This record gives sequence, C-alpha cells and structure tokens, in this order.
Amino acid sequence: MAMDDVREPLKSRKFRRCRSAPLAEHVPLETTNTGSVPVTESIFRNLHPSFRKVGIFLAFYLGIGTICFYLVRNQIKGEKTNGVLDAVYFCIVTMTTVGYGDLVPNSVLSKLLACAFVFTGMALVGLILSKAADYLVEKQEILLAKALHMHQKVGHIQFLKDVETNSLKYKCIVAFILLLVLISAGTIFLATVEKLDLVDAFYCVCSTITTLGYGDKSFSTQSGRVFAIFWILTSTICLAQFFLYIAELNSQSRQRALVKWVLSRRTTNVDLEAADLDGDGVVGAAEFIIYKLKEMGKISQEDIRLVMEEFEDLDVDQSGTLSLSDIMLAQPPSTEK
Repeated sequence: MAMDDVREPLKSRKFRRCRSAPLAEHVPLETTNTGSVPVTESIFRNLHPSFRKVGIFLAFYLGIGTICFYLVRNQIKGEKTNGVLDAVYFCIVTMTTVGYGDLVPNSVLSKLLACAFVFTGMALVGLILSKAADYLVEKQEILLAKALHMHQKVGHIQFLKDVETNSLKYKCIVAFILLLVLISAGTIFLATVEKLDLVDAFYCVCSTITTLGYGDKSFSTQSGRVFAIFWILTSTICLAQFFLYIAELNSQSRQRALVKWVLSRRTTNVDLEAADLDGDGVVGAAEFIIYKLKEMGKISQEDIRLVMEEFEDLDVDQSGTLSLSDIMLAQPPSTEK
C-alpha cells in the first residue's frame, strides 16, 4: 500500500512535466538588484529580423509609388505643395484607404496606378505592417507588466506566468494608450499648424484614423503633409490593432469560460465511454486529457487523427509504444557515401 502511495505522485508528475515538451517563447528578462521585478531588454537594442523585411517592403512600396505618382503629378488634381512630398503623401493616403480627396487622379493612367497601389498597399498593411505593430506592442506589454508589479516581490517564473495569462489585456491597454497619444498629437498638430479649431481638428483626426476620409478637412500645408506621412500610417494601424486585440480578448474570455465549465462539470458514464479511445473499458490519464482538451475546443478529432498517423508511422514494431529502436528504424536511410 505504501509503495502504491509513492508511485501515484510519480505517475502524476510524469504527466504534468515532460522533458521533450517545447518551452514557451522566452522573453529576455533580467532581475533587479532587489530581486523583486524583472527588467526587460530595450526593444531598440536589437532589431527584430522581421523589421528588416517590413522596412524593405515599405521602402520598396513608397519608393516605386513616389516615382510613379511624381511622374504623373500633372495628371493628379487638387491642393498641391511639393511634387515629391505630394507623391509620398498620396501613397500613404492610398495605402491606408484614407482617401481625403484633396489629391485625386485625373487621367486613365493615374487612376489605374491608384487602383494598383491601393490593393498592394492594403496587403502590405494587413500582412506585414500589422505584424510589426503587434511585435512592438508585445514588447511594450512587458514594460507595462513590470510597472504594474513594481512594488511587488514577484519571481521570474511568476512574472512570466502573469504576462502569459494577461497578455491580451496588457496589449489592449498598451494599444489604447498609444492610440490616445496619437489622437492627441494629431489634434494638437492640426490645431496649431493647419490652423483648424479644436473641434475640426479632432473631427479630422477621427475621420482619418477610421479611414473615413471625408475630405472636407485634411493636411494641406507642406509641413502638415510631412507630419501626415508618419502619423496617418501609425495611427490607422494602431486603431486596427486595438480593435483586433478587443476581439481576441472577447474570444479568449469565452474560451476561458468554456474551459471553466468543462473542468467544473460532473463526469458521467457517457463521458467515460467517449473518452475510451482504444475501447478497452478503462480510461487512462492520456485518454482523459485528450477528451477534456477536445471538449475545451483546444484540439479537434482531425488533430488527433494526424498525430496518431505519425505515431503509427514511427511505431515500426507495432508494439503500441515508441522506443529508440523504432525511431532509428523509422528514419530514412542515409544517402551519404
């Protein structure tokens, strides 16, 4: 009996921890001198590899767009300032689908160019720039979590667990703060440089970041368009990311409610029959875990089928277990001489 008591915790521990399980994505952290709160590495110390790709694609898009729209500048009507600046500005309002209407294509060629650049620009924003924005927000959420735990003695593991658990909530807060900063900056700039009154400035900001672009209020001065090139791109992406995080947070909340319900409801005979994958009348720990994960919606029957197919391919001796010899036999023969 005593021996069984010793084996039970060992079996339990075996299922809880697995040497081969992949580790969660590591966040570079350092511990403060007090040992209370980890400190993050500056996000600007090392450039993330994907940012090089983002920079290349954005520079290529703006470079080609600027050249094209500069060459057809006489075929674009509206309020103009500087040829090159207007071309870059037109690229940005086209890419972000703001489309104020202060600069409008006025020929067949310029209209076709605008059609081509609006689709490629939307793809660039949706597929590349949004990922870069998400990465930046993800790094800033660590700084937010650090600030929230500044006066608490939190260990390294506990800190990472808190960040993982509340990741989306922190992202929403960071995106909301950035959005407020961008809205404030845009309103102040329009009021001081473009000489709009406060209500019109705020109205222009809102119509811009939501990509409505009514066109009755816009950036018409040279300095205003220089500011708009950077501000429009960052503010529209920031708003899109904020609403994306809100949607993901809502989805996560529903998922956690489902998990809580699954774990709290009483297990019945029907559940045991459904969990008995091999039909031997007994439900093991692995079978029970798989069944509960299916109920939570974390895995599907198709996922299980694919994993079982891989297992059967590796189980060369068809013993129902994997050993080193199975792995060796399952590997393709080496072609090296």
